[in-house]
Amino acid sequence: MKPLVSIITPVYNAETFISDTIQSVLHQTYSNWELILVDDGSTDHSLDIIATFTKVHKNIFLFQNAQNSGAAITRNKGTEEAKGDYIAFLDADDLWLPTKLENQVQFMKDQQLDVSFSSYNLIDESGNLLNKRIQALEKLSYKKLLKCNYIGNLTGMYHVRSLGKIYTKNLRKRQDWLLWLEAINRSGTSALGIQEPLANYRLQADSMSANKFGLIKYNYAVYRTGLQFSMVKSLFYMVLFLYEYVFVKSKNTIVLPKT
Repeated sequence: MKPLVSIITPVYNAETFISDTIQSVLHQTYSNWELILVDDGSTDHSLDIIATFTKVHKNIFLFQNAQNSGAAITRNKGTEEAKGDYIAFLDADDLWLPTKLENQVQFMKDQQLDVSFSSYNLIDESGNLLNKRIQALEKLSYKKLLKCNYIGNLTGMYHVRSLGKIYTKNLRKRQDWLLWLEAINRSGTSALGIQEPLANYRLQADSMSANKFGLIKYNYAVYRTGLQFSMVKSLFYMVLFLYEYVFVKSKNTIVLPKT
């Protein structure tokens, strides 16, 4: 039997996109998955939309936080409920391409991997391709990841049977970076990147990716609070991060020809 993949999707006021996100999971060519949606106190029609899916599909589950708690606690709740051999993440406004799970699970089995990720495309708020792709590194060590986050959370997957469940600290932003640092650290070996794009990341006006200056304070919090580095060490790594982000990681964004 194919291994079970647990997909964790935090939800907060996602009525505009959540149906398309769930549909992208339903359209997967790989069938042995469970989708764990965790609502973080939505006040729109997200829950009504999700209910139309949970009534029909027995492998789609909805859990709710007692109060709005933020992305870290919400993802941790999903991890707590997960029963899969693998855990993957998909935010409520992003999309997977149909062969995402099939290709990634097979890749991890073939390479005997604990952690993997892939390239992904950028789309606008309406779902249109922006002719830009974030190309995955072929190999990603803990040391390299410590300089800058090279794993698109919507593409990452880790092997629960090997690493155990990974819970992240309650940072307001960038807690996914901490999670992948911990995953590679537990693995003791580099993660490998699938070069084919397997997902579409929705770039919104207020997203972290769009707000470059907003990254600085949240990235500092990863070093200082998340990893508990000293202030001096945190500032040192912030210098490394800024250099890596501006001069190195930028080369991973590929402009595609318009179709």
